[in-house]
Amino acid sequence: MFEYILFDLDGTLTDPKEGITKCVQYALASVGIEEQDLDKLEPFIGPPLADSFMEFYGFDRENAMRLVDKYRERFTVKGMYENAVYPGIPEMLRELKEAGCKISIASSKPTELVEGILVHFDIHKYFDAIVGSNMDGTRVKKEEVVEEALRQLQCVKEKTAMVGDRKFDIEGARAFGLTGIGVSFGYAAEHELEEAGADYIVDTVEELKELLLNDNV
Repeated sequence: MFEYILFDLDGTLTDPKEGITKCVQYALASVGIEEQDLDKLEPFIGPPLADSFMEFYGFDRENAMRLVDKYRERFTVKGMYENAVYPGIPEMLRELKEAGCKISIASSKPTELVEGILVHFDIHKYFDAIVGSNMDGTRVKKEEVVEEALRQLQCVKEKTAMVGDRKFDIEGARAFGLTGIGVSFGYAAEHELEEAGADYIVDTVEELKELLLNDNV
């Protein structure tokens, strides 16, 4: 059984599609780009926002950061609540805590926004640490977030798992020799988790719970 568990947030514990894609849509509209297809904006779920604005729409870093500010203009008021906890997640977190696990969030989303979401859904009480990025655009890379979560929990790496739905989560795990667990119910592209080198891939919250609580892993 894993003694320390780091969880990504978006696409792993909650389904944030509506809020994230509508806020990206709002930001793009501010510079005259009208994107009606929210499905097209799904790749923004997971990686740092500025990187996505640069990769998918060709903005330089300075203008990408302006779009991040515009995104947050809507997200902090409405978008963060256009979200839903996946069924079974609160029960799984409770059982992990009862089993003695130390649990942290390791998200590229700013820490204060992560905290607001966890409080809104009443699951903040299950976490021993909540680690995200900084609002000034620093500590956005998953490896940096994972490193800080490991420090705060004082993890034994051989007994630690990183759980997430995108390649960035698995890469963050591999960077520190952690067990990388991918969840296929999030927003990874086909074969993304396998190609990133996930040690395990689960298809449901129930499978995830069983894996995390399995003494034989």
